[in-house]
Amino acid sequence: ISTNALMDQLHLKYQQKPWTETLKLVHFCMDKPLRRPAGSPSDSLLLSCMEKIQRTLNAKSLFSVLNRLESLSKQKGLSAHISPTGTSCYITSTMFYIEVQLEKDGKVMDVKLAHFGEAPVVKMKNYDAFGKILEDLSNLYQIPGNSEVKAKGYLALQALEKDLYSMFLLYRTQDVNRVTEVLHGKVGHLVPRTGGTPMNIEFYISPYQVLDEELNPGSQVFGTKAVVTVEATDVLHKLPLSPLLVDSQTGKDGNPGFLPLTEELSMDLPAFFVLKFHQPIPMSSSSIEQIQRIQITGLKLAPLYELIVQSTLQEKCSEDLSTHKSCFFVSLPDCPKHCYFINWGSEKSDLAGALVSKIPFSHPKCVPGVIEILRHQVAYNTLISSCVSEKHINEDDSEQLYFEVLPHKNTSFSVFFLHPVEDNLACVIIDVITSREVQCHLHLNPQDPTLNSSDDFIARAVKR
Repeated sequence: ISTNALMDQLHLKYQQKPWTETLKLVHFCMDKPLRRPAGSPSDSLLLSCMEKIQRTLNAKSLFSVLNRLESLSKQKGLSAHISPTGTSCYITSTMFYIEVQLEKDGKVMDVKLAHFGEAPVVKMKNYDAFGKILEDLSNLYQIPGNSEVKAKGYLALQALEKDLYSMFLLYRTQDVNRVTEVLHGKVGHLVPRTGGTPMNIEFYISPYQVLDEELNPGSQVFGTKAVVTVEATDVLHKLPLSPLLVDSQTGKDGNPGFLPLTEELSMDLPAFFVLKFHQPIPMSSSSIEQIQRIQITGLKLAPLYELIVQSTLQEKCSEDLSTHKSCFFVSLPDCPKHCYFINWGSEKSDLAGALVSKIPFSHPKCVPGVIEILRHQVAYNTLISSCVSEKHINEDDSEQLYFEVLPHKNTSFSVFFLHPVEDNLACVIIDVITSREVQCHLHLNPQDPTLNSSDDFIARAVKR
């Protein structure tokens, strides 16, 4: 029977029935667990539909909560079992299990998680994010091989996390706040892994976001983050199986000391560690080259400014703005409107870039250096993106100031504008030395009158 004919029959069957009866039928179906395994594509579609209906019904009864847990588990490729009492659900895999304890009315009391060879601990009570937690837990063990190899991969991730957290504490002082940790900490502001939620590192926050926090105390603005996890590879990498940081003390160069990666402390595994970003970061080819001994593959090069503009528009606009735009209007308080023309430049080696979604590595000592390169790149991107807005058509041309933003070299760029009292062009070259240092140089026609702005003043304004 065709789908259209089937839908016609269903409409005909239920058009005479009141909505309350249909609603009762839906609730009845949700209270009957789906016992057969999801083996075919049609089963997966059915499970997905059931999960959506259960979410809409808000899982208010014990039966519907258990059904939703079963449905979520099967979608993530896990097994789910209900206890004889009917108030607990056990979700299992070869590497971990989760016990969800429920009250008679369906409220979640506790969720216990136990990894391979570990005692169970109470980890989470956030039922709304449970599907994501199951997915993150499963992803921890997506390493090819038997259970022993998968367990070694988890041990390697644990060892890395302990070293990163030790580094985080090593450079931390009691009076330091989160923003300072984000901008200056060796490993940024670090939040340890909880259950299936990976460890995350917040490593950059823009001056505007810092200002938001200062003006609105208590409202925490989050910057650019990366999660720390382990992923499968086609080749073997030597990964540590126990922490390598030595006595949590820094060496003569100010960097932490690590034990050598011996056969006893490491193992060749078909995996590597990764810093994974929530949104891909536009990175220049020179920044990518700075990340030595790390293979970032599958990158498609394009003009860096094109990538920055597209990423910024994706973040600022909900509608599709995939068409190429290079002229943007920005309104500033007590100031004429600014019109920015962004010149994308060419695909020369130091002006090209790529969208980077993750950075692989195999040793904890790599992380501080990578974090600093990322900060530098994101600080540069933030300056360019401040000239980008969703408004690319202007109805009013009065009191308009025009600027052209042009790539210069490496992490510097030029801003051209009309001299305030002459018809010649003026130019400011902005050089982002590091994420914390900016140098600016004003260039005028020698015959034009000077402007009441020193290089130092411009640099301080741009940095702020």
